[in-house]
Amino acid sequence: MTGTGIAPGTESRAPLRVALVGYGLAGSVFHAPLIAATEGLTLDTIVTSNDERRDQARTEFPDVRFVASPDELWTRADELDLIVIASPNKTHVPIATAALKAGLPVVVDKPLAGTASEAHELAALAKDRGLLLSVFQNRRWDNDFLTLQQLLAAGELGDVQRFESRFERWRPQPKGGWRESGDPTEIGGLLYDLGSHVVDQALVLFGPAVRVYAEADVRRPGAEADDDTFIAITHANGVRSHLYASATTAQLGPRFRVLGSRAGYVKYGLDPQEAALREGKRPAVDESWGEEPESLWGHLGAGDSPLTGGGTPVPTLPGDYPAYYAAVTTALREGSAPPVTAEQAAAALDVLEAARRSASEGVTVEIPTENTQSAQSTPSTEASA
Repeated sequence: MTGTGIAPGTESRAPLRVALVGYGLAGSVFHAPLIAATEGLTLDTIVTSNDERRDQARTEFPDVRFVASPDELWTRADELDLIVIASPNKTHVPIATAALKAGLPVVVDKPLAGTASEAHELAALAKDRGLLLSVFQNRRWDNDFLTLQQLLAAGELGDVQRFESRFERWRPQPKGGWRESGDPTEIGGLLYDLGSHVVDQALVLFGPAVRVYAEADVRRPGAEADDDTFIAITHANGVRSHLYASATTAQLGPRFRVLGSRAGYVKYGLDPQEAALREGKRPAVDESWGEEPESLWGHLGAGDSPLTGGGTPVPTLPGDYPAYYAAVTTALREGSAPPVTAEQAAAALDVLEAARRSASEGVTVEIPTENTQSAQSTPSTEASA
């Protein structure tokens, strides 16, 4: 085995066969289209017991097979090469565990688990079985995030002092469902939903967290889970990240505001890829995939405001969600590391757990030193304060 579950020397074989567990928002909008657009992968089976979702999937993927339960996959594990778990959060750990025990590599939608300890247990199981285990953190391939990484690598901001990241929406009426459930077993609320994205991005950019403070509120009438959340992270290198996740924002702030010793970068607007996928657009046939108009470019400068025409416009790099599954395919074929590791997911869950405790108890929470040694990438020297 190569440490992924795929035998060496399989590069010339037929496409890897993927089973997708769940065909709700995550499965239908993100995973199925991206899997289908990836050279070397084929969507073989979808797990759903919902007849309406089966009809929806069959329209776009007429050759796909259906089963009603993940348990039906394990009896034919030798016919599959990868399991993708896009079912509700509370099912991630049990289904991933069953898949790994069946000898199958696994991709799990974020969050990998409800706790860091569960994430570490899954990582240990995958390592013991020599199987790939990765987490779908697609926001690492957002257009603004890729652009900010490029600016940091070039030292354009100098030493970064503060990173502000907002994932804000205006949804005054709760939609209901498990994502907004107040039942802790559902792992709902924005802290673990959008918070998973903003925390992961902060750790990738600026390294391990050593201290966390958070506020998590339930603002909307009838809401059960947090819908307006703020997380403050102090990183080991001294950078401070201020992260916002909200469904109650009547006026949206900048997606990124990054302040350094030399300059700052301000960027408004969300990456266009999710909206494109929701509209039925597909990366394999859209030559302008991930691109945004010049009017949405961020601005780089010092002592001025982009709202008054200050700063230098920075062309936004195209977003590239397809890069995630392309990297998964390479990892399966060649035995290389996956694009997002379970250890990185555990590091983010350490922060989310600390944030939940901070918000509940009104305290600042220290992250144990041993927890900061896990696998978030180290930022460039100039990006470190």
